[in-house]
Formats: sequence, structure tokens, C-alpha cells
Amino acid sequence: MNPTRPNPAGGILYVVATPIGNMGDITYRAVDVLQNADLIAAEDTRNTARLLARYAVETPLISCHEHNESQRIPLLLQKLESGRQLALVSDAGTPMVSDPGYRLVAAALEAGIKVVPIPGACAAVAALSVSGLAVDSFCFAGFVPKKKKQRQELLTRLAGARQTLIFYESPRRVEALLQDLFDYLGNRPAVVAREITKRYEEFLRGSLSELRDEINQRESIKGEITVLVSGFTEDSRDTGQVDREIQYEIETVLAAQTVSPSQLAAELARKYRLPKGRVYKMIVEIQKNR
Repeated sequence: MNPTRPNPAGGILYVVATPIGNMGDITYRAVDVLQNADLIAAEDTRNTARLLARYAVETPLISCHEHNESQRIPLLLQKLESGRQLALVSDAGTPMVSDPGYRLVAAALEAGIKVVPIPGACAAVAALSVSGLAVDSFCFAGFVPKKKKQRQELLTRLAGARQTLIFYESPRRVEALLQDLFDYLGNRPAVVAREITKRYEEFLRGSLSELRDEINQRESIKGEITVLVSGFTEDSRDTGQVDREIQYEIETVLAAQTVSPSQLAAELARKYRLPKGRVYKMIVEIQKNR
């Protein structure tokens, strides 16, 4: 346990959620905090300046993003430790949900600074609430890695998760993401949410293959995109998916050289309820191609 140490100076770091599109989606409390803060640390000061102008907020801005956060922390901590009130915002939504800021929050907590959340909009939760998928349990995965191997590892790990899965993706990569999700998770029910709260807000619902084909048929797709996928059920697992999961486990164990091929075949056969001979044959094929 690491409780926040008391800070007699009284500085506070407010983590403030801002609109994800519609400028009206900001709370009275958030505007009040932004108006009364001594300084606002923003991911992009130009974007935040437009929001502040809308609500007549004249508080000074300072940039704090993934490329300069480490350099900004000493200065911002100094201000907090001297008793200043600092508001942290991202370009849209709740800071640190796939945005920078966690290093500053961690440093503030370590220094005994009080950190206060000012809740509000979040694209992942907004999309989940109207998805029609299970909402009692979900896993937010953010942006998937661009590198193929890291992407494969992540999706293989998530394949057995029973929670609704939530991803963020850029318009130019969303079709590739849907294909990867289809390959590793099977043809599950899914939702593509685009431009949430904005003028061209759109929700596409269907199976992963249907959504992939729909995106493929469009000349272009624009806007911030959230992809939601139904969690694992016994019915959602197809033969190809099982083979990919087994292949991943075989490659991982062979690389570590922790057990013999025969032992590995027996363990995986029990786990996946398959004939040992079939699994052993897969191991031999993978060894041949290494």
C-alpha cells in the first residue's frame, strides 16, 4: 500500500475530462475547475484553446504531451508543490485513456500531491453503452500494436477473454484490424462506432466479417473509431482459431525449450481436448519450418 502523503502546501492536480466531439458534452464542474485553475496542462494547446474560448476560460495553457511529458514534470511538480491548482486535459475525452498524462499523475502522487478526477466523456464507455453487447464486464485494449508479432501476441491473449473487447483504431487501419480480429477471435458479433457525438456519428453492427466487408466497400472512412467485439463463448471459437492458439503456444514453448515435444503434445491435447497425435503432428511441422 502506498497512500498519498499529506501535502501541507495544498496544491491539487485535477484530471479533467473534456468533450469527445460535441462541445456541449462538458460538465459544469469541469468548466468551473478550468476557470479557477492556475494553469492548464494540455495535450495540444491549440485544440484546448478552442474549447476554452467557447466557455470564456482565460486560464493560461502549457503543453504536456507524449514527446515532452518527462521534461514538463519537474516544472509542473514545482508549481503543484508551491500550492498551485493545475488542470490536466487531453485533446478529447478522459485523460490517460489511450492518452498521455500517467507519468505526471504518478509523479504527483509520489510527491504527495492530491489528484482529483473530474469525470466526463469517454469514447469507449459511450460506444459500449449503445453497442448492444454485454456491458457487465469489458476489457479496454486501446490501440493494438502496429508490429505484426506484438499484434499477434495481444490478440492471441485476448481470444479467450469472455468480456466485451474495446479497441481504438485510426480510419486507415480499421479494415486491417477487423481482419485480424476475425482471424484470431473468430466471426463474432461486433460494432464499429465512428465520430461519436459529432455530426456524422455512425454505428455499424454485425459480424466481424460483415463489418470488414462494409468498410472495404467504402471509398474512404473518416473520424475517430471505436471497435467493440463480443467476448468469447464456446460457440464463437472456430477450428481455425483453435489451431492458431495452439500454434502460438507451441512456438512459445519451443522457443523456451522448457519441455519435450511429446510432453508439450500431451499438455496441449488435454487443454484443448484434441487427439495427442494431431497436436504432435503440428509440433513436428512447426519444428520443420523453424
